[in-house]
Amino acid sequence: MRHGKAHRKFNRTSEHRRAMFSNMAAALIKHEQIVTTLPKAKDLRPVVEKLITLGKRGDLHARRQAVAKIRDLAMVKKLFEVLGPRYKERNGGYTRVLKAGFRYGDSAPVAVIELVDRDEAAKGLDSGPTQEKQAEEAAPAAA
Repeated sequence: MRHGKAHRKFNRTSEHRRAMFSNMAAALIKHEQIVTTLPKAKDLRPVVEKLITLGKRGDLHARRQAVAKIRDLAMVKKLFEVLGPRYKERNGGYTRVLKAGFRYGDSAPVAVIELVDRDEAAKGLDSGPTQEKQAEEAAPAAA
C-alpha cells in the first residue's frame, strides 16, 4: 500500500530525482519559464516555491540552504537579489503551470511552468549554442 507516499518517482533513483529537480529549478530561475512534461512541472512547483521563500528571507542561512539545494551560485544570486525582492509582498503562489498539449514523439502531456510576473527578457537568455549563433549573426549586421 502507498500510504503517506506523496510524490512521483519518475522511474529514477532518489539521487537522480533530486539532481533533476535541482537542475530544473536552476533553469526556471534563470529563464523564468521552461517547458517540460506535466507531471514534472507539477512536482517542480513546490521545490521552486520553497526556494523563492528562502530568497524572500534573505539571510545567510537561507542563502546556504539555497546553495545546498541548487548548487548554482549565479542562480542563487539572482534568487536573492532579483526574485526575493520581486515577490516580497506576495504570500506564495510564485509559479503557474499551463498545459501545452502533447509531445510529438511519445504523446506525453507537456506543460509550461513559469514564474508569475516574470521578466519577459529572461526567456531564452544565455541558453547555449542557439543563443550564441543568433548573437554572431546579429553582430556582423550591426558592424
